[in-house]
Amino acid sequence: MTGETPTLLYIHGLNSSALSKKATQLTALMQARGLAEQLRVPELHHHPRQAIAQLDAAIEELGRPLLVGSSLGGYYATHLARRHGLKALLINPAVNPHQLFDGFLGPQENLYTGERWELTLDHVKALAELEVPAPQDPQRTQLWLQTGDETLDYRRAEAFYRACALRIQAGGDHSYQGFAEQLPAVLSFAGFAPATENDAL
Repeated sequence: MTGETPTLLYIHGLNSSALSKKATQLTALMQARGLAEQLRVPELHHHPRQAIAQLDAAIEELGRPLLVGSSLGGYYATHLARRHGLKALLINPAVNPHQLFDGFLGPQENLYTGERWELTLDHVKALAELEVPAPQDPQRTQLWLQTGDETLDYRRAEAFYRACALRIQAGGDHSYQGFAEQLPAVLSFAGFAPATENDAL
């Protein structure tokens, strides 16, 4: 696709999936608007190096997509946005996740896919290799946080991304409640034309 065609790349988080609620809501909207070809929602490998390779391939295919990253996907999106010069919308993103896994190494299960795998020190090392400085351009990076996030302390992301465009809602949770109602704002940031009256969420 050309760089002038708006496209979206949705990046799910750790032990999440292309079957997650936000991913399926975004997919349904794009299909309803006849824009399915301009969206990619890859089922990411649990290892960061393989996940990044999948995402690099999707970026090459899409051209210059808006990166929409949730949780660990927000960390991936931050790295990829800097490397490829792309815009990113980050939803309750993980900040320096390699610092958060103390005591969490060992067996894991993806509740969406049923895949069982082992979280190792090599995963943590690979995550550390993706660390980049905090983005500084509010025109290129939006941060959507809910203070009720039970998995990640929203204040960590608020501080790290303080130079970006911040949208902080009281309450909610890690899954980001009310995401479906915010999808028009996602598409607008990506450069899609506003919806018509016939479009359905």
